Amino acid sequence: MNKFKLFILPLFSLLAIISSCGKEDTVSDPAEGLTKIGSGFVAGAATKADVYLQNSTPLTGYQPITIVLTDSISGAYIDEAIIQLMPMMDMGTMKHSAPFENPVSTKATNHRFEAAVMFIMSSMGGTWTVDLMVNNLKNGKTGKLTLPVTVAEPAQKRMLSFTSAVDNTTKYFVSLVQPAKPKVGINDLEMVVYKRASMMSFPADSSLSISFEPEMPTMNHGSPNNIHPAHKAIGHYMGKVNFTMTGLWRLHFDMKLGDALAKTDSLDIEF
Repeated sequence: MNKFKLFILPLFSLLAIISSCGKEDTVSDPAEGLTKIGSGFVAGAATKADVYLQNSTPLTGYQPITIVLTDSISGAYIDEAIIQLMPMMDMGTMKHSAPFENPVSTKATNHRFEAAVMFIMSSMGGTWTVDLMVNNLKNGKTGKLTLPVTVAEPAQKRMLSFTSAVDNTTKYFVSLVQPAKPKVGINDLEMVVYKRASMMSFPADSSLSISFEPEMPTMNHGSPNNIHPAHKAIGHYMGKVNFTMTGLWRLHFDMKLGDALAKTDSLDIEF
């Protein structure tokens, strides 16, 4: 009897070890919950790139994108790379770029490289492409992939573009980032601001002072306990907005340079 016990106990231990190893080796799908908008081989880098969104289609305004890289031969994930974006709008008679954010790290998280593009107009005005310049740090090779992107207007605009009333020259682009999924109660309010330095350069901007008031126009009331967005880093401004009920809300923004008003405008959020 004792000999039998000594035999089966190591067997169960071995099965537990095998089961544990199998779980650790399981790779989660980096595309889970995302929508693929483009895919192709990065010529020269021996790399395949897949590009995803959280929403179903690219929209004007700030658009987070997820990039997954794999070896073009083995299909293994490439988790170390330098990725640089270049969005381009071809309007036939002229071309221009748009604001963008490259991945902040050369190392992927869950095989994902996170980036963003602020599409400043829809594809009704021309043709968008996004260049991905990839330096594959695993093999030391570099290449480029050009992806066509069809950009639509959202049901409710998420971006404000205006020429500053202070100098009548500087063009700003302000986009809502959060809340992406608004709820009743206190929500994060995140906005991003860029300005146009040239048709090919749109640097992040921290010079604006932004204040806002939420209004429910159909009910003729606002809400308490809101926090104005303040600049945190690389053009991103963070605050809080309080939605006391579901329905249509209008956020009225005052954007100032110092004490001078640069623009007054609004964005609608309905849920």
